[in-house]
Amino acid sequence: MSPSHPRPGRPAYDPRYLQRTFDRRAAAFDEVAFLPREIAERMRERLEYIKVSPSSVLDLGCGPGDDLPKLRERFPEAPVFGADLSLAMLERARAHDANDTSWRRFLPASIGRALGSRGPRFAQADFAALPFAHEAFELLWSNLALHWHPRPDLVFGEWQRVLKVNGLLMFSTLGPDTLKELRGAYAEVEAAHGVPTQPHVIDFVDMHDLGDMLVENGFEIPVMDQETLTVTYKTPEKLLADVRRWGAYPFARAFDAAEGEHTQPAGGPSKRLYRALLAALEARRLKDGPNAGTIPLTFEIIYGHAWKAVPRMTAEGHGIVRIEDIGRGPSRNR
Repeated sequence: MSPSHPRPGRPAYDPRYLQRTFDRRAAAFDEVAFLPREIAERMRERLEYIKVSPSSVLDLGCGPGDDLPKLRERFPEAPVFGADLSLAMLERARAHDANDTSWRRFLPASIGRALGSRGPRFAQADFAALPFAHEAFELLWSNLALHWHPRPDLVFGEWQRVLKVNGLLMFSTLGPDTLKELRGAYAEVEAAHGVPTQPHVIDFVDMHDLGDMLVENGFEIPVMDQETLTVTYKTPEKLLADVRRWGAYPFARAFDAAEGEHTQPAGGPSKRLYRALLAALEARRLKDGPNAGTIPLTFEIIYGHAWKAVPRMTAEGHGIVRIEDIGRGPSRNR
């Protein structure tokens, strides 16, 4: 399937619904922030091996702003911007920045301006429609955010637009094995109760498809890798609560009672299905090993970075030939 077409069976993307979802989640996001914080640290470790000194940085999907202080510390001379679809998340990010007590906060304003350390700037925006000029940034950073958008091919095209030539994109996202236990539990309940199958969690995109999309959208030398993390829970209710706080239900779906945001009549169909879902998760408790007795929840973490390629065509459609490429083509007999 071409990545330029919507993935079959995926619900229509509604940015307003997604915004409301994360606006509701903002206040309780700290309770599940351990995962993006851990992944951010692993991304920073990867960044240490890459030589880059950007003049401007954009954190895409900055959420409550947890990654911004570290980005400012890593690139002290670069202004750091943050973009997110959720206004409530951005308000938390602004407050987070205001409470930053690092030593740079105590610099005189004139020195701060000279060093570009006046703090992050923020924009509320959809990933595929950013309010920034062409080639505005030299480093794009995105931690566990790309998967919320159903058209990463469109997102990569927009990210390529705002990135300078030879600029670096570095991101993490969730892969297809993420939440497989929850996905399986839903499928079992639907089959047992004759409920039409519906998507209940995001249809996460495969690592190799993401790599292809990067190349198709003007990035070069993409480096992709993945790892699997497992979080374990003592109760199915706690597992579902954390999934809700992560916002992994970004689309309208059945089993509304499972999200705890709709009051259902006692004994109604949603309540019955919700109880069946809890039982299906209970059946997945580990039988042995150090985490015996707990319910596992899988996260496939995909890491990627790539550079914006030198364009091969001008805006008018004329071909561009770099001096260093002259003579590299296949030899021809005259």
